[in-house]
Amino acid sequence: MLDEAAALCAGRGAQLTDLRRQVLALVLRSDQPLGAYALLDQLKATRVGAAPPTIYRALDFLLEQGLIHRIERLNAFTPCVSAGHAHTHQFLICRDCGHAQELHDHAVEAALGQAAGVAGFTPSRMTVEIEGRCRVCAAG
Repeated sequence: MLDEAAALCAGRGAQLTDLRRQVLALVLRSDQPLGAYALLDQLKATRVGAAPPTIYRALDFLLEQGLIHRIERLNAFTPCVSAGHAHTHQFLICRDCGHAQELHDHAVEAALGQAAGVAGFTPSRMTVEIEGRCRVCAAG
């Protein structure tokens, strides 16, 4: 996945530097969304001088390239399941375990676009975050 991300960036004239690659790897390895400071703590294991601007610049780049998403509700970052493709962000967020699952439901996207159009509004970005309980937590 990291090599695919590097190729995607290169195709756009951008560079997935070692630092950006390392941050992306941390996000990809996590089983749940991670906040910037949690990522920074992990990054410091190999980059002693890493500071908040370091992680935020890397995260901004990864967001711009469509490789990760920011989940507003959690103030955390998660990998994009369709990296590099513009799409509506839809997430199911478990309030118990913190797991976030990305969805791609075109009907949701169409309904939101239609509702916005009726209101005379042209959306430039749509994110849907639904909080509840995942299957595992609901069963336990």
